[in-house]
Amino acid sequence: MEEKMTVSYTRISEEDLEKLKEFSVSIYNQLSLIKDYAERMNLKIDKEYIDDGFSGGNFDRPGFEELLNDIDKGKISTIITKDLSRLGRDFIETSYYIFDFFPKHNIRYIAIN
Repeated sequence: MEEKMTVSYTRISEEDLEKLKEFSVSIYNQLSLIKDYAERMNLKIDKEYIDDGFSGGNFDRPGFEELLNDIDKGKISTIITKDLSRLGRDFIETSYYIFDFFPKHNIRYIAIN
């Protein structure tokens, strides 16, 4: 049986990209934060899912769709994001994934901040 993966999910929207000068938020910084956290918790990030330039207002994002596909295949045990807003900005749909979908698929979800 194949061992399940611990993965990271990062996202930055066009709107977030415009704020870079002000808030210094980027895919690189998210990945760095997640890798540091994983190292402190003795976790190994096996795969990174990245949506660069996609809104968090919906879940029609290629990286997120690939993540869901790997969940359906039973490949993932843990998902780590920088914070909840990186998963999604729509409260109802984000809550669905956190409180319903992930638990039904035995996924541990970690939002660092």
